[in-house]
Amino acid sequence: MNKYITTPIYYVNGEAHIGHAYTTFIADTMARYERLKGNDTYFLTGTDEHGQKIEESAQKSGKPTQEFADEISASFKNLWDEFDISYDQFIRTTDADHKMGVQKAFEAMYAKGDIYKDFYEGHYCVSCETFFPETQLVDGEFCPDCGRATSIVKEESYFFKLSKYEDRLLKLYEENPDFILPRSRANEVINFVKGGLRDLSVTRTSFSWGVGMPKSLNDDKHVMYVWLDALMNYITALGYGKDDANMKYWPASVHFVGKDILRFHAIYWPAFLMSLDMPLPKHIGAHGWWTRDGEKMSKSKGNVVSPKEVADAYGVENLRYFMLREVPFGQDGDFSQRAFIDRINSELSNDLGNLLNRIIGMSGKYSDFKIDSVDVEKYHAKELDAMNEVLGNLDGFMQNLQTHRYLDELWKLFAIGNGAITGYEPWVKMKEGKVDEALATVALVANILAKASIMLSPIMPKTTNIIADALDFEINNNSYKELVIGKKLLKLFNIKKVPPLFPRVEEPLMSEAPVAQPNAPKDKVNGKARESALGQEIEEEKKEDDNLIEIGQFFETSLKIGIVIEAEEVPKSKKLLKLQVDLGEDKPRQVVAGIKEFYSAQSLVGSQVCVVANLKPAKLMGMMSEGMLLAAKDEDGLCLVRPEKPKKAGTPIG
Repeated sequence: MNKYITTPIYYVNGEAHIGHAYTTFIADTMARYERLKGNDTYFLTGTDEHGQKIEESAQKSGKPTQEFADEISASFKNLWDEFDISYDQFIRTTDADHKMGVQKAFEAMYAKGDIYKDFYEGHYCVSCETFFPETQLVDGEFCPDCGRATSIVKEESYFFKLSKYEDRLLKLYEENPDFILPRSRANEVINFVKGGLRDLSVTRTSFSWGVGMPKSLNDDKHVMYVWLDALMNYITALGYGKDDANMKYWPASVHFVGKDILRFHAIYWPAFLMSLDMPLPKHIGAHGWWTRDGEKMSKSKGNVVSPKEVADAYGVENLRYFMLREVPFGQDGDFSQRAFIDRINSELSNDLGNLLNRIIGMSGKYSDFKIDSVDVEKYHAKELDAMNEVLGNLDGFMQNLQTHRYLDELWKLFAIGNGAITGYEPWVKMKEGKVDEALATVALVANILAKASIMLSPIMPKTTNIIADALDFEINNNSYKELVIGKKLLKLFNIKKVPPLFPRVEEPLMSEAPVAQPNAPKDKVNGKARESALGQEIEEEKKEDDNLIEIGQFFETSLKIGIVIEAEEVPKSKKLLKLQVDLGEDKPRQVVAGIKEFYSAQSLVGSQVCVVANLKPAKLMGMMSEGMLLAAKDEDGLCLVRPEKPKKAGTPIG
């Protein structure tokens, strides 16, 4: 079976950050998983290098645009190579074959009547390279996606008849509920389409850095709009427009994207494909964003996480494991060194690494490092059944892109192994002369480790190869079919000693993110100023004693974790968003929140919030609000209060 897996092509206006690494890790994991199962898999990644933003960034750097793009693109490719990403092709939109394919697609859509020439005037965001109607702007000026100022632009343009495909798109979503994963992300796309699609400007005349028009149109002053150019990479990489060499892999199994570009992939891309009469991708997998220690990352704050820095400090495979386990796919995640270290020490070192060390030690002491599975079924049928049940659950989680659930389930195997050693006490059996029983327990754990390492290999390929070598087998499709699918056990072998796979981490290995000091100047506070500030706090505390409440009064407030399942802007309001929030009750609560200046509606869907759940309902602009979101606001703006780790809807706070 053919499988085709892609990352988005990354925009070359800056170096790779932790969000880029997360997308790439997920795609690489899925590609390795499909290959493990024996599927013929093609994995694509690359860089998006055209557009006004790149042209301007190159000018600021004082370099020719192509040279600037070459350098940034190389930095992505070099990092993925260093991280051993198993891509089959690294595409660049400046590749000649890609440009040829884009021009062929443009000609085909033009010939079909789906592209026409007209004039466009509207609010244009250079950063997002997108026009926005005035009704979508924040305070009538600012981009609803990135918050930057827009400018009025009028220019001649070619338009794609996006409105023509509105009904077909809605039918696509209805008939294919898993087209967008996770499903919670689909509503924002469906609502956007139901709101009415306008034809899409697909060329520009105000800059020159892009794919030129097909020669047949004889219109050199236009270059193609970045999204038409960029999205076509998924088929030009397979030979579209040239020789169709690898088109056998189309349609894509899954396009992995960040939630900020979901609309382009779930609306524009299938519409383009419909126009070209081509099959549509099976899934669009949209993941969330990453914060650092609960704060949005930004260069100005100095808290952007460099994936190379983390990998150099902790190891790239530990980073892969942490990111894929820490957050449910589709939700926002938080990078915390403390949480990372806890995962390394408790799960990787204690649960997995220590289990391997224990059976190496016991087999050396009891059987001269020989391990034989001959009596495992006789003494451990219950554990084998539990193990096989876990193994049978894994594929469903991976196919639904739920890597955190996949790893949660997989870790049950190590619990079975550690529980068997604790429960059966092989050392006691040896003293009692029950050698067969003791050795059967050691062999059981060896088999658990073997099967678990096969299924862990897409996430931690190098680490699991070390485990497999110690257990005298190779991880490949044959061992997957025999040990996992066929439920066979390891043959007699000699186990090898290996150094500890996951040394414990006692202290953070990287500098911590800077922490903002409330009521303090932005530069470092000197001793006297610090004393003065402290004295002021003490004085204010004395004055405010009358405002203190009893603990019972606090617990009269019901605070709960909620999950935003729908979000939309409130018409005619510059501040309000209307949210549907799941609090684990029979139906979601409607909450009207004045956060539109700081959050777009689409960015909130699928995220977790803290809700005052027993607040008396109130009407805002004629709409009932059945709760209030907790948020903090200072001179830098407003941010929602969120749980450090994902929790179930309705989890009480306090």
